[in-house]
Amino acid sequence: MLGALTVLLEVTDLRKTFPARSGLSGGIIDRVHAVDGISFTIGEGRTLGLVGESGCGKSTAGRAVLRLIEPSGGTIRFQGNDITRLAAGNLRALRRKMQIVFQDPFSSLNPRQRSGDIVAEPLKVHGIASTADRREMVAALFAKVGLQPRQMELYPHQFSGGQRQRISIARALSLGPRFIVADEPVSALDVSVQAQVINLLMDLQARDGLSYLFISHNLAVVEHVSHDVAVMYLGRIVEYTDKATIFAQPLHPYTQALMAAVPLPDPSLQRSKTHVMGDVPSPIHRPPGCHFHPRCPLAQARCRAEEPVLREVAPGHRAACHLV
Repeated sequence: MLGALTVLLEVTDLRKTFPARSGLSGGIIDRVHAVDGISFTIGEGRTLGLVGESGCGKSTAGRAVLRLIEPSGGTIRFQGNDITRLAAGNLRALRRKMQIVFQDPFSSLNPRQRSGDIVAEPLKVHGIASTADRREMVAALFAKVGLQPRQMELYPHQFSGGQRQRISIARALSLGPRFIVADEPVSALDVSVQAQVINLLMDLQARDGLSYLFISHNLAVVEHVSHDVAVMYLGRIVEYTDKATIFAQPLHPYTQALMAAVPLPDPSLQRSKTHVMGDVPSPIHRPPGCHFHPRCPLAQARCRAEEPVLREVAPGHRAACHLV
């Protein structure tokens, strides 16, 4: 997928399950398979777009990669080092290289702290610079993300949604990371503000060589920012290739349905519709075989019995479908 590019992050067979508990006794009665054995790589200065319906496991995957939640299985390698089971002390040092921008910029910022203190907090936690120097560093970060240094004295509620997300980005940049998980960073913003924040992220990538795992359900945004795209369904990656290929020639029926659901700006244009039936199955009681087969209009007997493997069906293009 990456050719001769330097691999920054390599995720292999990542899994995350949560206990499903009884409402009465509180005992564990089953497991929720949120992430079910996904693998991907992200190169230096590259963006992988991770897309899928709500509840497919995108955000859980992003948090597991950063060890904000502990993976249930699999391997995570960052800059060639296995970080899957790093001890607390080493994990703390890793935080300087791997950061996250959350979806809701209001709930992810402490409402009792001034914005400058929010951005300075990672520097303080890691013992970087003196108080005076930290203030200068924060002012530079504010300018870098398009805010005024004088706004450091304001509280989060005094900013617009787009400005709050810029504060979140400044906080993520404060430790000089190489990799950022952007967890639906523009979904809570107005369309015009979305464009500003997306362009900011792309400018930062071009300037500093950042790598992103960009999590979103908005295919238009993913097409704009990503180099490669992975499509998730019910905890699994069902298609994975470069951006140009997946938007020009989607192979998996689920990917085709996602593409067909995107409205066209020109009403005179027609798009062939790939309809899916029913609702997303439960991640506790998953269908046998291909998880997508209960909703797939092309499903055959093999799909109901045999689990498809994510395999290369064309150079650099992988899909998990028996019919491809």
